[in-house]
Amino acid sequence: MTIDGFCDHTAGIADDEIHQHYSEVLRNADTIIWGRITYQLMESFWPSVVNEPTGDKAIDEFAVLIDDIPKIVYSRTLHRVDWKNTTLKNEISKEEILGLKQQPGKNILVGSPSMIVAFAQLGVVDEYQLCVHPVILGKGLPLFKNINESMSLKLLRTKTFESGVVLHCYAPPAETVA
Repeated sequence: MTIDGFCDHTAGIADDEIHQHYSEVLRNADTIIWGRITYQLMESFWPSVVNEPTGDKAIDEFAVLIDDIPKIVYSRTLHRVDWKNTTLKNEISKEEILGLKQQPGKNILVGSPSMIVAFAQLGVVDEYQLCVHPVILGKGLPLFKNINESMSLKLLRTKTFESGVVLHCYAPPAETVA
């Protein structure tokens, strides 16, 4: 996201260091959850990089990892998904998410603004990882659109990248996490 809180993949810095960081995030996860828009954005690009690598090690490695990870897409308008390892679901069920969280394995990632908000409202987020790019857009899709209640978060750690991007990791209040 940008300094002013907007989500726009075209405004961010996508250098090798950022790709390497997110490759490590993917290695420590066994599921990623998206809404329709993010799924379609990712599906329209990354499988083609797997099929025709760019020659940039960081990008090509990320492409393989994002291609291989199991993906869940929530959408009321999609009728099918074609990307491998992808499951389509129509409705978010808190009980189903809690069951997924209780299974043994690695982290579950939620990687689209609509899903982050939905999961926050359900109280099932264990950690927010906000990667803030040194850009001010002035308009766009706010990350926390439709969050109507204040939530105080606890800073867990930060990481600064050479590009000026800063990763902020926060925990929600313990009483709000199911």
